[in-house]
Amino acid sequence: MAVPLPGQQVRGSRTGRPIMALLDLLGRRWALRILWELRAQTLNFRELRERCDSMSPSVLNARLAELREAGVVELAVDGYRLTGDGDGLLEAFTPVSAWAKRWGRRMARSRMSA
Repeated sequence: MAVPLPGQQVRGSRTGRPIMALLDLLGRRWALRILWELRAQTLNFRELRERCDSMSPSVLNARLAELREAGVVELAVDGYRLTGDGDGLLEAFTPVSAWAKRWGRRMARSRMSA
């Protein structure tokens, strides 16, 4: 499967609008988890695989290749890490993370009162 890039046809968009290309990339299995695990430190392949619940090595290789081609992950001497664009992408999720925490608390309260 081709790496979704802006300007190319992607899942959900014939025009390849940048947001649609990004959603296609991030919607691939394990992509967000990989980015999340790399948020604070560089990890080698084995460490990253362990943190991702021992996902298949072939799937991890495929996702890392896609994320590298998209410019959000890079391979350094000591392992994989986010690029500046990857850091910026995770920063963009800060409001979503805050919303998810509020939602989690709200759902917990509604389950307790049910």
